Amino acid sequence: MDAPTESVTIVEVAPRDGLQNDPALLSTEAKLELIERCAAAGAKRIEVASFVNPKRVPQMADAEQVIAGLPQRADTSYIGLVLNERGFQRAEQTALQEINMVVMVTDEFSQRNQGMSTREAIAAVAAITPAAKAAGLHTSVTMSASFGCPYTGEVPVGRVADIAAELAATGVAEVAIADTIGVAVPRDVHTRVAAVRAAVAGTPATLRVHVHNTRNTGYASALAAYEAGVTVLDSSLGGIGGCPFAPNATGNIATEDLVFALERSGVHTGLDLDALCRASEWLAGVLGRPVPSLLPKAGGFPPA
Repeated sequence: MDAPTESVTIVEVAPRDGLQNDPALLSTEAKLELIERCAAAGAKRIEVASFVNPKRVPQMADAEQVIAGLPQRADTSYIGLVLNERGFQRAEQTALQEINMVVMVTDEFSQRNQGMSTREAIAAVAAITPAAKAAGLHTSVTMSASFGCPYTGEVPVGRVADIAAELAATGVAEVAIADTIGVAVPRDVHTRVAAVRAAVAGTPATLRVHVHNTRNTGYASALAAYEAGVTVLDSSLGGIGGCPFAPNATGNIATEDLVFALERSGVHTGLDLDALCRASEWLAGVLGRPVPSLLPKAGGFPPA
């Protein structure tokens, strides 16, 4: 793989994005053990909870309790998802280091998911970002459905780039391009990464990519993002999770499978594959079913 750099930061999203759509309602204690296992495997950025309506996403009803129980590690940054100012008000009362906001790039998806237009979501980011920065929080925003919308179909590259430019102008530290429904392919990743990079040029915003494996293109897309110069990638232990408001859009890429591909390609992630596989097997036991990842089943290479 022709790579521009030799290291990548993995943002572990299993405790939030992985669990938010899961039929199993894990206890607070189980969530804390999941987070601890991810941290012990070397994860430095972990998305741990979301501040959303518990009636819509009951899996996240104990967000404050989870965060209160987290061990504070000097080398680990905990992330909370906020969708509006009410969510931010809850988040800033906790011991989080980061917040991640979301903007759906199509109005139809935004209305169905957040009950607001894309324009209103951008305005919310503009309002929250300075307050979050004043509170000492790292700020990130994810542009959902950047590769395709579950309701309206194709999303023009120009629309994604224009929204990225507006978001970067708010002062947010990181902008993520997200393939919410798993339709990205490598060529599209290269095109959209280049467009968004150009759109945020001259601002402090860095790039992150979040892909799903819904149509078995997630790992190719993640590696394409790396080849395009993106050094922060999202993944989920075991490959669990998806979006509860995107029909059939299950399938985050699995952290252990992604790390195997990167490390075999000479890219340093700082994550322990053996620890990830043990954590994935534990997670399957807690959920009561197999998880989608393949490395724990196939084993590493060369064999130990």
